Amino acid sequence: MAGKRAAPALTPGSKTRPSVPAPSRAPRRRDTDGDVTSPQPGADPGSDPALAESYRILRSRLDLSGRPTLSRAVTEHVIHATADFDYVTDLVCDELALAAGIGALRRGAAVVADTPTVASGITGYPVICKAADSLAARLARTANITVSAAAVRLAFSAAGPGAVWLVGSAPAALTEIMAREVEPALVIGVPVGFVGAAEAKDALRRSGLPSLTNRTEKGGPAVAVAAFEALLRLAQDPEEEAHA
Repeated sequence: MAGKRAAPALTPGSKTRPSVPAPSRAPRRRDTDGDVTSPQPGADPGSDPALAESYRILRSRLDLSGRPTLSRAVTEHVIHATADFDYVTDLVCDELALAAGIGALRRGAAVVADTPTVASGITGYPVICKAADSLAARLARTANITVSAAAVRLAFSAAGPGAVWLVGSAPAALTEIMAREVEPALVIGVPVGFVGAAEAKDALRRSGLPSLTNRTEKGGPAVAVAAFEALLRLAQDPEEEAHA
């Protein structure tokens, strides 16, 4: 691990890769536009009585102990975040894909969000989001594509292959991820909406890419963030994974 130097200030034109995250510290990332959220300490469920009580209530109403470890952790955290028990059957979890996502996070992989709403919900890891970048709007006009698709193209240039992608709002972002062959470690694809969301998620499952999705039109930023937080917590605390 690197020495205890202070993190350098963000400067235009700079780009760094994060170091491998230790269990107690998330890595840092910068990119050329400075549109990457800075990691902040995440909530420790062991030190949060309200969170512990929430999980106690959840588990008193729903027993997921028979599910694989990672699928259970993700499902419980999504239900905790949404208070929606329908996600028990709506989420489509692949244990191998979730394990690949955790492995990527432990190696300090890039994380990309489709919208600022998703990016702002993550406080324990740096996130790339290009959707609010003026260049995304210009690229969308020039290439005659949606801003969401343009943001995926720009984000892939910054993140490269092996990233973890979070899509909670824009079905078009999922379509672009599949079309661009971004070689993701994991795609958390749970966009919400009646227009194209369920179809995009079905296409993602059929694409063969490692993914976490849900079947219906529901979903959204809160679901994407909750699923990611569950995996990040396990990535940063191997002992919690063993006892999940």
